[in-house]
Amino acid sequence: MLTEFGLGDRVEMRKKHACGGNEWVITRTGADIRIRCAKCGRSVMLDRGDFMRAAKKRLAAAETEQAAGAEVNERNEENDG
Repeated sequence: MLTEFGLGDRVEMRKKHACGGNEWVITRTGADIRIRCAKCGRSVMLDRGDFMRAAKKRLAAAETEQAAGAEVNERNEENDG
């Protein structure tokens, strides 16, 4: 069970994604947690309890919250255009 995590952290989930990737980036925290597959970019939202049970381990902490926010904004701009 993963208890410490933050915006921009890379986490490994217990089950692999359909694309075959098992590395996810946390893009939103709060009552719900949004994670994005690092391989295909698919985004999934889980409630906090489900996320904490499904997360296996934290692979890497975010360098800064601003860098994580900039990465998310760049990804959104690519998807919109």
